[in-house]
Amino acid sequence: MGAQAAGLGSADSAAPPGYRVWALTGFPEVREGDDLAKFVAAAEPGLVDGDVLLVTSKIVSKAEGRIVEAVDREAAIDAETVRVVARRGTLRIVENRQGLVMAAAGVDASNTPAGTVLLLPEDPDASARTIRDGVRDALGVDVGVVITDTFGRPWRTGLTDVAIGAAGVHVLDDLRGGTDAHGNPLSATVVATADELAAAGDLIKGKSAGLPVAVVRGLPHVVAEDDGEGARAMVRGGRDDMFRLGTSEAVREAVTQRRTVRAFTDEPVDPGAVRRAVAAAVTAPAPHHTTPWRFVLLESEESRTRLLDAMRDAWIADLRGDQKAEESITKRVRRGDVLRKAPYLVVPCLVMDGAHTYGDVRRDGAEREMFVVAAGAGVQNFLVALAGERLGSAWVSSTMFCRDVVREVLGLPEGWDPMGAVAVGHAAEEPRARPERDAGAFIEVR
Repeated sequence: MGAQAAGLGSADSAAPPGYRVWALTGFPEVREGDDLAKFVAAAEPGLVDGDVLLVTSKIVSKAEGRIVEAVDREAAIDAETVRVVARRGTLRIVENRQGLVMAAAGVDASNTPAGTVLLLPEDPDASARTIRDGVRDALGVDVGVVITDTFGRPWRTGLTDVAIGAAGVHVLDDLRGGTDAHGNPLSATVVATADELAAAGDLIKGKSAGLPVAVVRGLPHVVAEDDGEGARAMVRGGRDDMFRLGTSEAVREAVTQRRTVRAFTDEPVDPGAVRRAVAAAVTAPAPHHTTPWRFVLLESEESRTRLLDAMRDAWIADLRGDQKAEESITKRVRRGDVLRKAPYLVVPCLVMDGAHTYGDVRRDGAEREMFVVAAGAGVQNFLVALAGERLGSAWVSSTMFCRDVVREVLGLPEGWDPMGAVAVGHAAEEPRARPERDAGAFIEVR
C-alpha cells in the first residue's frame, strides 16, 4: 500500500466504526491513450470489494486526450460554456457542457505543458465506469469509482474536491422520511456522499503532491452493486436552483424570461409572493416624488367572479350598442377567459395625487402622460418580480374600457384609474420560444 495514509478506526469488525484513506504512490505520468485501471491495479494490487477509488479528473482528461492547444484560455472557456452564471471582471462562473456550474468551465492551465489547457472529461460518469470495469477485469474486485475536481462554493472561502463522475457509488443518501436521534422527522436531508468521499481523498492527495488517486476503505455501504446513477444525479436542475444566476445576470434573465402566460395550473398562488412583487413594483420612478401606484389584490374567488361578471356584462352591452352580431360578441368575450382561468387577479391602478395643474391643455396632457408612464413602469416591475417568484402572468387591458364598473364593484375611490388586470398563477406549460429580435433595429444613435 502507498505510504500516504489517514483515517478513522480500521476496517476490522471489532474496531469502532471508521474508515481509512490513502493515496497511491508511484503513479506514472499519464499520457493520451493510457489505461488508468492498469495503473491503479499495478500501484495497489491489494484492492478489495467495497473499496472506493478517488481519481483526480486531470489524469482522466490526459488519458482521454482532452489536452488542447490554447493560446487564449478565454477562448477555450467560451467553447466549453453553455451559460454564464455570473461574471466579475475576468472571472466567470459558468455552466459547462457537462452541466456543472463552476469557475472557468473547468478549463485548467496547470499541470499541462505551456500553450495548452486541460478540458474536463467529456462524460465523467462514463470515464468512471471504464475505470471500474478495468479494475474488475484486472483484479477481480468490485470497487466504487469517483472522478473528482476542485470547486469553489457560494458563501464559502476556499476550495474543495467534489465528485464530477461516479460509478458503483451511491452518490446521494436520501434520508427524507426518516427520523433523527430524537425522533424528529427528516424532511430535507439528502447527503452528498460522493462529494464527501471526494473531499476526504483530497486531504491526502493534495493539490501539488503528485498523488492523483486515493483509496477509501471501510465504507462498503456506499458502494453499489451496479454502476449506479452517476454524479450527474447530483447536478441541481434549474427549476430547483434558487441561486442560479449572479445579480446582473438574474436581472437580465428575469426581464427576458418574463412571458405572457395564458394557461395556469390549479396550484394556489402564495399571497406573500405577490406582495413581494408589489414591493418591487413601487420602486419604479415617478414624477414629483409621488407614488402613483395602487394594487388591488383579488384573492377570493368570489371577488374575482363578481368583477369579471360585471366587466363581461358591460362589454356585451358596449358591443351590442355597436351593433355587433351575437356570434362576434361571443368570440370577443371569450378572449377574456385568461382572467377567469387564473387563480389570482391583481388590478393595478393609477392615482394622480401630487400631479401639477397648469390650466393648459398641452401641459396638463403631458403631466398625465408622465403619470401613465410611471404606472407602466410600476406594472413592468411587478411582472418581472412575479417571474422571479416563478409565477406566470398576463397583463390584460380589459378594465381600462370599463373603469367606472371596476371602481364600483371593487369599491375604489373615484381618483383610482384601473390600468388593466394582471392574471397570476403557475404556468401550465412551457412558454413558446420568443421570436429573435435584433436590439439594433430599435436603436438610433445621435
